[in-house]
Amino acid sequence: MVIKQAKFITSVADGKNFYFTEKPIIAVSGKSNVGKSSLINMLANNSKLARTSVTPGRTRLINYFDFGEFVLADLPGYGFAKVSKEEKKKWGELLETFLTTQKIRLLISLVDIRHEPTEDDKLMINYLNFYRIPFVVVATKADKLGKTRIKPSVSSIATALKLGVGNITATSAETGYGKDDVLRLIEEAISQNN
Repeated sequence: MVIKQAKFITSVADGKNFYFTEKPIIAVSGKSNVGKSSLINMLANNSKLARTSVTPGRTRLINYFDFGEFVLADLPGYGFAKVSKEEKKKWGELLETFLTTQKIRLLISLVDIRHEPTEDDKLMINYLNFYRIPFVVVATKADKLGKTRIKPSVSSIATALKLGVGNITATSAETGYGKDDVLRLIEEAISQNN
């Protein structure tokens, strides 16, 4: 799959304004600062499509992007401690409404390859399994590890999330490592008839 052009569509703060489309929806989720925007920009071949920030918890809305063959939905980051409980609850409700009302062809769940998955990461995987939402796990920031540490880290993440090693794809937005693998997973997901 080759992404020729991707463009921003809209941002929504609540379920009343979700973007509905005939195109397959691919969603991206993960904890704050895991690299969602960087992954989206890597897939789009456009470093400025999704805004990246060093400040965790910046994405508080669901941002939709048109990738041609599919629509990508960038979900708010979860698990960031420096927001109020009320704000966390609001994000949680928005996420749950999105996941149960939008027809998601594939959810790309991001984890940081350098760390054990958090309780929030595990909760997300359990949630996806419970609601039978098709998903893959992408381990970001592989460039921050030596090449010999990538496989053991992927194996450790797979064990923590109770998944097979083949269900985890390592990537680096810095180097483009794993980009083709993620695009192939998306292509497989959108080519399946639901």
